[in-house]
Amino acid sequence: MSEVLGLWNYWVVIVLMMIGLYIMIARDSLVKKVMGLNIFQVSVIMFYVSMGKVRGGTAPILPEGGAEGVLFSNPLPHVLMLTAIVVGIATTALALALVVRIKEAYGTIEEDEIHALAGGDGMDGRSAVQGEAE
Repeated sequence: MSEVLGLWNYWVVIVLMMIGLYIMIARDSLVKKVMGLNIFQVSVIMFYVSMGKVRGGTAPILPEGGAEGVLFSNPLPHVLMLTAIVVGIATTALALALVVRIKEAYGTIEEDEIHALAGGDGMDGRSAVQGEAE
């Protein structure tokens, strides 16, 4: 049992990942879907950061006397996750801008109402946004 509890960071990642996936699938509000995507993304970032930490490791800076017997942590996962955070913020901003535009075009952000307003399957060759522009 202690082996399972010793991996608590993996359990947190799994729970957050499933919560984010559930929100993206089960909710009809587009804003809630974006927030579910953010929760899912945070779980992936937490996973990589927790994998990059080495117990007893130090920052990868060479000490004065040499690097004999010194255990270093790999900084690459942390640096990559900084980039992922920036990309996630940009993705969230774009998604919320699209939600605002959908709200302006359809008057709602509920997915089932948008499908009903778009004519069921929305595969008629023209979208409501194109129809407004003409």
